[in-house]
Amino acid sequence: MAPLLSSGETLRRLFAALTEHTFQVELGVADPKVTDYLVELLLRFLRTDAIFRIRDATGRRLEEVAEMLLEAEERTARPKREVYRHIGDFTLFWSGVYPEALRRLQAPDRKDHLIDYQQKGKESYYIASTFDEEPYREEAPVLRRLSYEFEMFSYGLNCVRREWEKLPERLAPRPWSADQN
Repeated sequence: MAPLLSSGETLRRLFAALTEHTFQVELGVADPKVTDYLVELLLRFLRTDAIFRIRDATGRRLEEVAEMLLEAEERTARPKREVYRHIGDFTLFWSGVYPEALRRLQAPDRKDHLIDYQQKGKESYYIASTFDEEPYREEAPVLRRLSYEFEMFSYGLNCVRREWEKLPERLAPRPWSADQN
């Protein structure tokens, strides 16, 4: 009997399979470090508290890129890098996985109304990638690539979403017929 997988491990395998297939087979991006990073991003952002993890000095949750950018400028060194990395992840997630949410996130009454999520995502990943000393040495090239090819990775994540949305119809039991006996 095969060992049971935890739901977290099952989701990791599912996201890994969908992400690797989309990026390697469909888009020709054979970069395991980048696909692993994207899988981790999807897993992290399953939790709302991870999507909105950046807080200001008073502990208030920051929900808009404009606020996060201001907070990044207030921070120094390592915390600054983490805020910029998060802005890159945040903008890539929303523009790639749930682009329909951008209408609400960038509504006229929001601070992000005039924020270009793709441009700010690219800039933020680039800034985070400039922290290339330990312990960030291995991740820096991944963030740099996400910066340079943000639009393609956004498109790819949208393809991953379309694939997982097709799963219920693929996994549904097929109608039984007498021919099966």
